Amino acid sequence: MSVGHLHANPRSSPRQTVIVTGGNSGLGFACAAALLAASPPWHVVIGCRDPLRAREAVEKLRKVAGADAAIEAMALDLASLASIRAFASELADKLKASDIPPLHGLVCNAAVQGPKTFTVDGFESTFGVSHLGHYLLVNLLLPLLAKPARIAVVASGVHDPAELAKVPASSGVPVPAWNSPMALAKGELGPEAANDDEGADRGRRYSTTKLANVYFTYGLAPRLPDGITVNAFDPGLMPGTGLARDYPAVARFAWHVVMPRLIPLLRLILVKNIHTPEESGTALARLIVDPALASTSGKYFEGLREIPSSVESHLEGRAEELWRDSAILTGMM
Repeated sequence: MSVGHLHANPRSSPRQTVIVTGGNSGLGFACAAALLAASPPWHVVIGCRDPLRAREAVEKLRKVAGADAAIEAMALDLASLASIRAFASELADKLKASDIPPLHGLVCNAAVQGPKTFTVDGFESTFGVSHLGHYLLVNLLLPLLAKPARIAVVASGVHDPAELAKVPASSGVPVPAWNSPMALAKGELGPEAANDDEGADRGRRYSTTKLANVYFTYGLAPRLPDGITVNAFDPGLMPGTGLARDYPAVARFAWHVVMPRLIPLLRLILVKNIHTPEESGTALARLIVDPALASTSGKYFEGLREIPSSVESHLEGRAEELWRDSAILTGMM
């Protein structure tokens, strides 16, 4: 199935539900729009912690996809294990009552990148939201998925030092500094981070957590029953999205105002893997809808291309350790 097929007429009645975490802005919003435009269209549920932003996103998506688009928002705060459990319970009730079509897709997109903070459960926020929150969500929703089903986990090329080397140092993201999952949950990075200042620390926690997203994908794939798949996704650089909200003022201006206007040029002279949110959102939606990927699982995609993930992401025992410790941390064990 070509990417162009994602833009078919969305007027027929949706037969499948997909959840998009962090679907109120940026990549998640663009992915939700692509899923609403798929043929047949999907019933899209945006999981969002801010009710006002969620309502605004739903209204904007209706303007993009049409007033009859099957889109709704549900409260989901991935920084709270209690909120994740409440979301799963409410979703189960909706499915049981046939208030929404059967659940066939889940896009784990939400992420945070900012000053070092901790979730209500005491986890470092970058790791807690992007990894632990999604770990619990996926495990709670697995019994609710109707086969065939697909899961997409948004990772990033920043998990791979070889990919980071292709981007100028001004990208501001250091290579991962892996530590035991129990230590990462406390905000304790590996020895590579020993001399990081606040800015480097923020970037290092982000790249390390994106490595965790890849490990999570590789740990989940062999545990899934037949008929359910999972793949990791690198959206590339997406100037204009919200991840730069905590950058210095000049960097924010460049990210939000200058770079989005220069993407074709930057793709030629800087790095090929740079896209608009709409381009990356369409590529992410493809992992959910493309018939050609029906049996593809445990793989890593850079946009539309399946590529190898980092050498470190294949180190023996890492994915299993992360899975085991995450189960303990989230109360699944």
